[in-house]
Amino acid sequence: MIWIAVLAAAAGAYLLKLVGMSVPASVLEQPVVSRIADLLPVALLSALIGVQTFGSGQHLTLDARAVGLGAAAIALYFRASFIVVVVIAAATAAAVRLL
Repeated sequence: MIWIAVLAAAAGAYLLKLVGMSVPASVLEQPVVSRIADLLPVALLSALIGVQTFGSGQHLTLDARAVGLGAAAIALYFRASFIVVVVIAAATAAAVRLL
């Protein structure tokens, strides 16, 4: 039963990619489409970060993940590299959970 779902998801992903590749270039070059294509990944990633940081089941929570996100934001403000930001966020969240 699970294999049917896996195969259906794979077929759906392939068809979605095929549809995306068949869109004419004139449509993709429009300013509105270009702007949406630039901003959509940022919005989706922000939503994912928000849900994973502040969500616990169907409740909102403030815990060590929020503190780690804050530490990551501060590290980004000071233009730290990506790996440094990840290490700082993980270390901060781990320290808060330890307390």
